[in-house]
Amino acid sequence: MSTTLQTALSGQIADAAAVAALTIASSESALDSSGAVTTKFILALASDPAKTELLELTENLDLSRADLISDLQVYLAETAKRLRNPRPDCYVTLHGLPLTFGKFSWPFHSSTSGADTLLVHGEIKLEDGTDSPLHAKISASMTVTFAEIVPAPEQPFAEAFIYNAVRKTMDQGQLELVKSGNRQPVPVTTRYYSRWQKKFTFNDTTAEQRHNYLAAKAYWLSGVLGERKPIWLADPRDAQYLNTTVEELKRTAEDLAADGVIRLCTDVEFGTPTDALMGHKAQYDAEVQAALTFIKPSFNEEMRGGHTNM
Repeated sequence: MSTTLQTALSGQIADAAAVAALTIASSESALDSSGAVTTKFILALASDPAKTELLELTENLDLSRADLISDLQVYLAETAKRLRNPRPDCYVTLHGLPLTFGKFSWPFHSSTSGADTLLVHGEIKLEDGTDSPLHAKISASMTVTFAEIVPAPEQPFAEAFIYNAVRKTMDQGQLELVKSGNRQPVPVTTRYYSRWQKKFTFNDTTAEQRHNYLAAKAYWLSGVLGERKPIWLADPRDAQYLNTTVEELKRTAEDLAADGVIRLCTDVEFGTPTDALMGHKAQYDAEVQAALTFIKPSFNEEMRGGHTNM
């Protein structure tokens, strides 16, 4: 285990983590892709130290600002709940694709091509229980102007909307899962942010879509990937992705429980799939195949054969 760095940043993270029932298992200095010094913290769930999360921050980040420390505390509190999931790194898209998110290199760095953009690189992978090789290397970008609405271009303040922008881009068929390939762009633009409402917006969803989404989440994250262990059904990250509220997700979960689709735990924000839901394997496998077909580039066969109107 690395020796914990005795810096002001480490002290601030340790204090904030303790409030969220997290501990710092280790920390170490590193260099980001631009050569700037960062600190990598391994955060562990106090009640289950085997459950960990990587937090990487610029070493000279000043968390004395009230807005930054407040947002950090919210991020850590959500991280603590997400770590109770059997697969904290896994998310589901509206089209039914279960994906893991990993290898993200924080914080944002300036584009080396001269463009007025900030970038963060990562990777998503199809996680359908078959050890699929399908994945996509990601290059998420935001303009310097857009970055002005973000408190800081660091992981706790950007991870949620970056992950949701990746899912939204996948929903639009603009990312392809491949066995190998170059980085694919995920532009984060003002269309994902309402300056009037001062919040991110991704997908306008109906009650039926939210019902189907949470059922799919329970099926994949608990039933297939999580040994039927409880998952967090009221994740604010999903609420942002679905353009809804945590309270609405809780109501949706209650409806699913009443319909016999899931079982709610004592902590009603968490639940597990019922045997009835797990009996829909053919349906969920078909949804994955349909989604993979949707995101696969198609070609005009007549043009491929040289038959054009030109």
